[in-house]
Amino acid sequence: MCLILLAWQTHPDYPLAVCANRDEFHARPTLAADFWSDQPGILAGRDLQAGGTWLGIDRRRRFAAVTNYRDPKAPEGQRSRGDLTRDYLAGDLSPQDFLSGLDGGAYGGFNLFLADRDSLCYYSNRQGRIQELPPGIYGLSNHLLETPWPKLVAAKARFSEALQALPETEPLFRLLADPTRWPDEHLPDTGVSLEWERMLSAIFVQSPAYGTRASTVLTVDRQGEVCLTERSFNAAGPSGEVQRRFQAD
Repeated sequence: MCLILLAWQTHPDYPLAVCANRDEFHARPTLAADFWSDQPGILAGRDLQAGGTWLGIDRRRRFAAVTNYRDPKAPEGQRSRGDLTRDYLAGDLSPQDFLSGLDGGAYGGFNLFLADRDSLCYYSNRQGRIQELPPGIYGLSNHLLETPWPKLVAAKARFSEALQALPETEPLFRLLADPTRWPDEHLPDTGVSLEWERMLSAIFVQSPAYGTRASTVLTVDRQGEVCLTERSFNAAGPSGEVQRRFQAD
């Protein structure tokens, strides 16, 4: 997952609203978002290579999403980052308790959002500090929370506007579908080649081998109704759409 925009307790009708793009190699096998057969309380996409997920929610309104921290020189961890979101959603701990017991050194660099009905937390093992976030609108890519990369700054501004159209979600999906790349002088230097910095500067990433694999819009309303819509993509273009609604326990 390379872009997450999240509104927490700021919208009059939706205490949680999320739109996100997951960027990954097209060859990595994936299942589209659905309730898991082995964990029927979890609604999420699934990484078939390691078994975890990049974004999901459970029937109790507990939400989790992860991005990697881009540092090509850092060693890979012993465990997949997708285990973080899976393990939280499969358990019963609060965000604070889950993060307090976490061995962040077992994973490659990551950023993690965890929420329940009452709180939203952010944690990165490149920072090592649990942050309980106040109501607000947040943006996260592949560096620390609110790092002002050009695509994140632009996407966050558009997200704030698109929230006003809810329950209409097309403005959010239009935001996520923007393939515009930024000029070289605005690009961060994250240790990858200039060609990759250019490609990754877009909100919607496109290349033959790597790109945006899923665009997700998730809302939870004041009555506890959850709606998750996911649009999937492969190297050739759109490959499917799913929508799941349920009333949280």
